[in-house]
Amino acid sequence: MTLPILPGEMCDELRKTVLGQDEATREIGVAIVKHVAGQGGDNILLIGNSGSGKTTLMRAVEQVLRGRPDLARYSNVVRINANVLAESREGYGRSVLTRLYANAQKALGPGAPLEELLRWVEGGIVFIDEVDKIRASVGESAHVKGIVAQEALLTLMENENVELEIDLPERRTVAINSSQILFVAGGAFEEMYDTVYRRAVLGTDVAPLRPVVVVSSTGVVREETTFHLRDYMKYEDLFRYGMTPQFVSRFESIIVLRDLGEEELAKIFIEPEGSIFRRSRGWFAKFGLDLQITRGAMKMIAWEAARQKRLGARALKEVWRRVIRDAEFDPAAANPTRGADGRGVLTVDEAMVKRAVGG
Repeated sequence: MTLPILPGEMCDELRKTVLGQDEATREIGVAIVKHVAGQGGDNILLIGNSGSGKTTLMRAVEQVLRGRPDLARYSNVVRINANVLAESREGYGRSVLTRLYANAQKALGPGAPLEELLRWVEGGIVFIDEVDKIRASVGESAHVKGIVAQEALLTLMENENVELEIDLPERRTVAINSSQILFVAGGAFEEMYDTVYRRAVLGTDVAPLRPVVVVSSTGVVREETTFHLRDYMKYEDLFRYGMTPQFVSRFESIIVLRDLGEEELAKIFIEPEGSIFRRSRGWFAKFGLDLQITRGAMKMIAWEAARQKRLGARALKEVWRRVIRDAEFDPAAANPTRGADGRGVLTVDEAMVKRAVGG
């Protein structure tokens, strides 16, 4: 079999959108290509703070698959919140298969053969957001909805014959081999993060963490404690959090996303298509203004965002909002200059950032 895409190619495509998460893009790249090759089962669990790139990574995979005609059959992707599985009246995750089937019908059009529709369902990819919200226990108490949702996902991941009722237009029941569907689940696991952090600070497993002095690229000095969850997390932490061993065992790869640093945040702010800065440029272009930013200002924004480690890339939005909100409200009041072509130029510099963040 000649593969339409290789792991390295898939990884390169993902890195156009997802920055600073090389391990995650490699693992996802391999899992997607294995899925395309019919070697399913390499389900992935992503653990990372808010803003670390879980949802961005999921959307990037969807974009790559839908942008390649030779991968069209594998572009049947659904994104679903884990809590929906617990609330679904269809029971045991059949709502997921229903969505995959509806996607296949839309992609293949009216009159598509049932066999081809089912192939698209069985070749689907399911992204599950906020999987940490379906814990089976909270403290010493059982969490019934979480138990139901975990069992629903287990049923889907393990079963070769899940019954699904469909309309053709007559109502009938078909069997779906859901064991070939690729599952990628993501969650922040914030309480687990705090628990592991406390253990690291106390030095239960290794020497306790100690603060170190760091100097930013702009010369700002601060003291911080460097902690990476991936260095200290154990399977037992997931079990204590409320994820059952049976559920965790269905994920061949458990990837802890990196906390984004100043350099990665600066790139995320500027480089990707649809980045925060590019969207702002689009807004000011409507007023005939060319939005620019100095390198120093960009570094200051990234530095400020990096101080909010639990927010990741989302901290960039909060910092940038403070910097640019007055100019967005009244661009003329921001005193734009005139470029060589006569067009208005609005430049965000270090002084503007410093005033906004109170540095």
